Amino acid sequence: EDRASIQVYEETGGVGPGEPVEPTYEPLSVELGPGLLESIYDGIQRPLNIIRDMVGNNITRGLTVPGLDRNRKWHFTPTKKKGDIVEEGDVIGEVQETVLINHKIMVPPGIKGEIVSIKEGDFTVEEEVAVIQSPITNHPRLPKRSGGQESPITMLQRWPVRRPRPYKEKLPPEIPMFTGQRIIDMFCPIAQGGTACCPGPFGSGKTVIQHQISKWADAEIVLFIGCGERGNEMTDVLIEFPELKDPKSGEPLMKRTVLIANTSNMPVAARDASVYTGITIAEYFRDMGYKVALQADSTSRWAEAMREISGRLEEMPGEEGYPAYLATRIAEFYERAGRVKTLGSDDREGSLTVIGAVSPPGGDLSDPVVQNTLRVVKVFWSLEDWLAYQRHFPAINWLSSYSLYSDSIRDYIEKNIAKDLPLLVKDSMKILEKESELKEIVRLVGIDALSQDDRLTLEVARMIREDFLHQNAFHELDTYTSMAKQYKMLKLILYFYEKAKEAVKKGISVEALSKMSCLEKIAKAKYVAEDKLEDIEGIEKEIDKEIEGLK
Repeated sequence: EDRASIQVYEETGGVGPGEPVEPTYEPLSVELGPGLLESIYDGIQRPLNIIRDMVGNNITRGLTVPGLDRNRKWHFTPTKKKGDIVEEGDVIGEVQETVLINHKIMVPPGIKGEIVSIKEGDFTVEEEVAVIQSPITNHPRLPKRSGGQESPITMLQRWPVRRPRPYKEKLPPEIPMFTGQRIIDMFCPIAQGGTACCPGPFGSGKTVIQHQISKWADAEIVLFIGCGERGNEMTDVLIEFPELKDPKSGEPLMKRTVLIANTSNMPVAARDASVYTGITIAEYFRDMGYKVALQADSTSRWAEAMREISGRLEEMPGEEGYPAYLATRIAEFYERAGRVKTLGSDDREGSLTVIGAVSPPGGDLSDPVVQNTLRVVKVFWSLEDWLAYQRHFPAINWLSSYSLYSDSIRDYIEKNIAKDLPLLVKDSMKILEKESELKEIVRLVGIDALSQDDRLTLEVARMIREDFLHQNAFHELDTYTSMAKQYKMLKLILYFYEKAKEAVKKGISVEALSKMSCLEKIAKAKYVAEDKLEDIEGIEKEIDKEIEGLK
């Protein structure tokens, strides 16, 4: 009747019966248009830099600031002309938003018809750039060219955050998203439009991995959601991100990035909304045909916000006090990822890849948030504190991590990188698994009890771990490795393994093999520049020569 439940996205202390209420007549929505890139928003899309200039360092209650600047003018260049018939999702013009990104102005969902006016010039996001007259009949083959309703088109769209943006068709995840991180690209790859989670305890390097993926992954747009993180951690991200350089263009990374900062002392309702705000903005850029990478750090804090709201609503609690619908909400969020054919008459393709960091209490992977996330994501990067304490970074455990995209991207890898690459990865994993078994034997009876073949396996496994999987994010050559270089590095180690196995059969000891000078060159292959990859191939001849010398 005349009673409604109201969701307030800020502090409600002091609000009581008798207070006046003003309806907005819409659910929580975000503003989409030029000006999103380079912005830093809170969980409900209020620009934090503008708020700071207005009121200082703390957000005061009742403060509303539009998500997009109403005064800034953008140069709109039409790509359609008067008289063209357009449908929802069609690109009618472009705005050069940053030096890296061309912002496409699209016909909003639900509008189609004939363009009766369109003009080039400098406009604010609220000014009319075109008018579309809809046909009277809904039959797509019989467009009525007059008499329909006229819809003014601006560069600004509004969209409810909890409703996924529409698309034509979801495509299979067959194209890998290369990150330049060797353990990810080789052992646990992620596909464009895929989903991944990286749970790990405090200090295991989640933030550095997310920085590396933001910087090096072959995505054109980066969305970073700091959801419920501590203020000082979020401050580090906000200070470091604007200083990061985009390695492909040399421009600041912020030129293709949107940051959403929702710290742990902000209202829980806004924290709950922040992941939806982020993924709606990401879907908007996907609809333009861009490859988008969204990173949420961390979804555990989002789940805690859900638990707090659920408790206040006096709902029946589920496992560990989380609401019974926790699994559904997590699944709905990750379901919005994907590689899709976008709306529109042209054949555009966009992808949205979602990577969620999970911070379970005490690194406990049996936590409901981790378990419910693992049910829906296809990639699991298990961050381990013991690897971090050994200074092995990225601290991803190669034995417990997995990717369910390996089979679907195999054809792409074999056609575009190397035919035998999947086989090399399989052989490397066998060696690492064998090492895990042998370490148990060594702990019990000592290394002297092992055969020469087993000792060689241990030596090669060490080379794979230290010379290939270990990667320094702060070294200018090691921070990123192309797939061509990764292939040559792994092939080199396994080439040594094959040659060493033959030598061991002829009676040469593993001790003698481990003293060969070419092993140092194998270890330094990671520091070979991308334009000198032939140097790695030259090491194979040195391996042959040195093993011949041992005979």
